[in-house]
Amino acid sequence: MALASLPVLLRTLCLGDMARELDRLTEEAGREGWSHEQYLRTLCDVELARRAERRQQRLLKAARLPDGKTMAALDQQRLPLRVRRQIASLAEGRFVERAENVLAFGLPGRGKTHLCCAVAHELIVAHGYKVLFIPAVHLVQQLLIAKRDLRLESALRRLDGFDVVVLDDIGYIQQNREEMDVLFTFLSERYERKSLMITSNLVFSEWGKIFKDPVTTAAAIDRLVHHSIILELDGESYRMQHAKTQKKGAE
Repeated sequence: MALASLPVLLRTLCLGDMARELDRLTEEAGREGWSHEQYLRTLCDVELARRAERRQQRLLKAARLPDGKTMAALDQQRLPLRVRRQIASLAEGRFVERAENVLAFGLPGRGKTHLCCAVAHELIVAHGYKVLFIPAVHLVQQLLIAKRDLRLESALRRLDGFDVVVLDDIGYIQQNREEMDVLFTFLSERYERKSLMITSNLVFSEWGKIFKDPVTTAAAIDRLVHHSIILELDGESYRMQHAKTQKKGAE
């Protein structure tokens, strides 16, 4: 009776993976002559491993990373040598521990987004960090709606729950004054506390197009650069190279 009720007890204790593996591991333990401690430890290892796997899947889903932009799919040979040398260090996540930012600059098609997403993917899978990928235009729109509805503080608090926010294409659109204000507020909230990974096709000298006001522009740059790793991606566009390869193959 006690043995028959053990799976029920395990599920009651929210140990569902132990319950599912109980019969198999009980048989293996008897066959291999495991000690009680080894048997119990193996059951615990199974439960912990499955929980870690589910947590990783939740983190990946919450991150909203674009499909396919992983380290395995990143053609590192197309990146500048000085950038390639920093990838392993970035993937280790030390910049997250130090609340540093990663700023990736380059013209469209140079691999900025893929590189940042690949690093972000590694931060989740290898280290369990909470990451969010969001285009800058979408973030600004969300914050504007939250401000209108008097929920800006709540929205910023939710974003603060992420160890890393990947803010994509910050220079893609030119902000008006209200948009600039909420974006600057977001950047200031994370300053020296949480990490940002930012991609931009505009170098700092052109950031006046984003923030309009020279004082705000200087303040935003100062906060981002103070603790940052800067990646400059030059060379030919990935998309241009792909188009040329397809054209050549068709000839």
